[in-house]
Amino acid sequence: MRVIGAYYWLKIVLAALPTLSLQIVEFACEHGRITMAEAIKLTGASRNILKQHFRDLSERKHLEQHGSGRGVWYGLK
Repeated sequence: MRVIGAYYWLKIVLAALPTLSLQIVEFACEHGRITMAEAIKLTGASRNILKQHFRDLSERKHLEQHGSGRGVWYGLK
């Protein structure tokens, strides 16, 4: 029963995310991490738009930034 409750909680939290953010989180779940280049290929969105989404996801504690500059990648928190 507890697993089912966690599943529905996760579903509600993810449903509240914008489409681009949801795509980013799903990719990170499937692959363990995501880079800016992967996000650009995945979504077709501009780098500046994706930076906003990564920042928001980091602030909401969905993703955690690793590294800095060109080598930065994001993993699930």
